[in-house]
Amino acid sequence: MIRFGIAGFGLHAAQNLAVGFRLAKNSRLTALTRRNIDAARASAAECRIPNAFDSIDEMCKSPDVDAVVVTTPNAFHRCDVLAALRAGKPVLCEKPMGLNALECREMIATAAEKNLTLGVAQVFRFEESAIALREKLSAGAIGQLRLARAEFLYPAAKSARSWIADPQIAGGGPICDVGVHCIDTLRFVLNDEVAHVSALAQGDHNSGGVESTAILSLQFRRGALAEVLVSMRAPYRRTLELVGEQGNLFSSDDPAQDAARPSFKRFLPYARMLDAFSSAIERREPFSIPGEEGLQNKLVLDAAYRSVRTGRTESLEAS
Repeated sequence: MIRFGIAGFGLHAAQNLAVGFRLAKNSRLTALTRRNIDAARASAAECRIPNAFDSIDEMCKSPDVDAVVVTTPNAFHRCDVLAALRAGKPVLCEKPMGLNALECREMIATAAEKNLTLGVAQVFRFEESAIALREKLSAGAIGQLRLARAEFLYPAAKSARSWIADPQIAGGGPICDVGVHCIDTLRFVLNDEVAHVSALAQGDHNSGGVESTAILSLQFRRGALAEVLVSMRAPYRRTLELVGEQGNLFSSDDPAQDAARPSFKRFLPYARMLDAFSSAIERREPFSIPGEEGLQNKLVLDAAYRSVRTGRTESLEAS
């Protein structure tokens, strides 16, 4: 049993990860941090977590913490990941991994130096639908893939994440917030890498210094073309569609369907991800989504933002 501490116990950790831990078989949540110790203790009491801290350094000193999940706002990922690694703790970092590729490379290098597991929490790789689409595509169910489309839309006007419109903290709008999920899922399902990116984005009077809606066109190395649609000004919708020469495949995260099925099922991918990370630690084996995968996603994001600025199709920098 691997015991985890969560650094930055905010909305995502409380609503998703905490439930995932309760469903996990070999992962236990034993500690958390929040910036205010009173708030940390209140969250710990509410979620029945034994230990509360107001700093990651103190949490990493706890004998009840074997590994750390970093869920702080994006701008703090680098310092929190490095703090945990330097304290000898394996780390599972939320997406996007860093604000730039340099930060990602520093985290990867530090984990290698310390001989510790560093993973990125791209949880949709543990969804049954994504795994099924990957397997069907690989088996030739729709012939040669020609087109793909991934959407992730959500309403953020009343988001509790007050930092989401601050580019210094968030690093961007829905391109990096949920577009990274679309990019990673496409990379996983297609088992291919992005070569070129073209992107258009627009903001609005409520989006601060970041975009509120964007479209990304991706060209993969083996020739498939993909479109990514993201917005934080629309009702929730998440879809993935693959078009091949002999048919198509489609999956959708439909809130109506979620309401009709046992609610715990939406949290099972989190439990699978946590247990996979625990297994990697215990067996001293690589985690299926290592830091290098987070870096590759960040290179695609960086190319997308360059394209927004230049109006040109951008190639990925070397990883």
